[in-house]
Amino acid sequence: MSLQQDLESRSGNQCELCTGTVNLSIYEVKPTSTVGGSGVDGSLLACESCTTQLENADQMDANHWRCLNDSMWSEHRAVKVVAWRMLSRLRNEGWPKDLLDMMYLEDDDLRFAKESGDHLDDSEKIIHRDANGAILEAGDSVVLIKDLKVKGSSLVAKQGTAVRRISLDHENAKFIEGKVGPTQIVIITDYVKKMADKE
Repeated sequence: MSLQQDLESRSGNQCELCTGTVNLSIYEVKPTSTVGGSGVDGSLLACESCTTQLENADQMDANHWRCLNDSMWSEHRAVKVVAWRMLSRLRNEGWPKDLLDMMYLEDDDLRFAKESGDHLDDSEKIIHRDANGAILEAGDSVVLIKDLKVKGSSLVAKQGTAVRRISLDHENAKFIEGKVGPTQIVIITDYVKKMADKE
């Protein structure tokens, strides 16, 4: 079965967040590297309305997310993590804070949920920017703009090398991590350029 079919079977052909049944698609929970790649554990089936609001904060309709009152109890990690992130994003509305207080996540799931930074106030967030000032997010792909010597090895990461599915250092806005070949390395953001999704 394909991933879409697996998720349709798991969800009963409905959005795993709001139970909508129109325009359903796979929503991959970033950063996918944390969940051991994508797949059923790192994805959920979401309707167009949920997906649009997940990806565009300016299109948020707080009342739409009252559906999380039910979906936050899902047994599936991806659904719980997205529910926690959305409730955190909306916590200033009042009612989401009550749901967050009731919600329980295992330590690993909570760590993963916090990787989006949705639980932080804007003043607390560490913003990672590439050499051109574009904001980098966990799961983005970047390209090296100069040759980089990898500390502790003879490896040189060449200019033009693509590094996919980066993760962010939550304590230092200048550091990201990603794989060059089989090696996981720390990269300084001044030496990377964010790749467009289509690259």
